[in-house]
Amino acid sequence: MGESPQPRGRGARVAAIVPAAGRGERLGGGTPKALRSLGGRPMLVRSVEALRRSELVTQIVVAAPPTLVEVVAQLLGRDVRVIAGGAERVDSVRRALSAIDEDISVVLVHDAARPLTPPALVDAVAAAVIAGHPAVIPVLAVADTIKEVGPDGRVIRTPPRDGLRAVQTPQGFRRDVLAAAYALRDVPVTDDAGLVEALGVPVTTVPGAHEAFKVTQPADLILAEALLARAATAADGRGETEVCGTTDARRPG
Repeated sequence: MGESPQPRGRGARVAAIVPAAGRGERLGGGTPKALRSLGGRPMLVRSVEALRRSELVTQIVVAAPPTLVEVVAQLLGRDVRVIAGGAERVDSVRRALSAIDEDISVVLVHDAARPLTPPALVDAVAAAVIAGHPAVIPVLAVADTIKEVGPDGRVIRTPPRDGLRAVQTPQGFRRDVLAAAYALRDVPVTDDAGLVEALGVPVTTVPGAHEAFKVTQPADLILAEALLARAATAADGRGETEVCGTTDARRPG
């Protein structure tokens, strides 16, 4: 695709999209995954809090289950735009893209199921796009050996681990790049950057954060609860208030 002006400078407005309309059946519990309680607050609330505390994000749009739009809007507050999501994640992101302000030039897409994502990671991704990269994703080195396995269960090959990375969110994009990517149809990918790669647009990486893991299985929820409990204990010892797995020093009223 042709290159259009890049969103350089601090004047660029950044929107964050959170597709949260999925059922998340692997986590169980009979509740949409994004609304499962984590440390006494819905995961979605914690995930949005990381975006809200970012220094660069100026707008947040959440795609909620169509029957729960009002409920989610009340949970998140008036500063978050809540829309009805679609049947699939890609449908929710497309709808959210059409709902962001016209003057937004940078768009982040963040998983609702990454409730402990540090606000600093959100800003690192946004800043890299603002600096001129058309697409940016946070990554971590892979610790385990990875095998490619065929449908019969036999190992096909073992790719070198040095070049492998686990991908997290938020993933950040120039708005025109992400819009062009979501104009594609029937491209089998598992993340937003995969759609952008299908356009032939380069994707840049920044260091991810271990806290930004995705809560998918019940064991992930147990780990997240434990990390929150440890952070709360540490915060109490320092006279601070825990927010979204991070801390804010208490300010005099």
